[in-house]
Amino acid sequence: MGKNELLQFVENQVPVKQFPEFRAGDTITVNYKIVEGNKERIQSFQGVVLQRAGSGPTETFTVRKISGNVGVERIFPISSPFIDEISINKKGMVRRARIFYLRELRGKKARIREQRY
Repeated sequence: MGKNELLQFVENQVPVKQFPEFRAGDTITVNYKIVEGNKERIQSFQGVVLQRAGSGPTETFTVRKISGNVGVERIFPISSPFIDEISINKKGMVRRARIFYLRELRGKKARIREQRY
């Protein structure tokens, strides 16, 4: 069994949860479990999706929020067992798949147009 075959075998064993369809520019809330000692709680992280990278069970997505005038980014694996729920707050209209230019923008310049239905 080669390295690639072994990787594919392991990837097929990981269950992938079904989450709503989201992309770069959307504002989402990720509820994830935090284990502290023997206690478990759910914390939410709300922000703008900067990118989705990878495919299948190894896919990740980056979410950015401003907390106390400081930008905070967090990378989540899509198949993480700690992600409880992902809910979409706003659908954003951006022209590219990776919106890293948002990192340099502050205040009203950092707004993203909302998609009309």
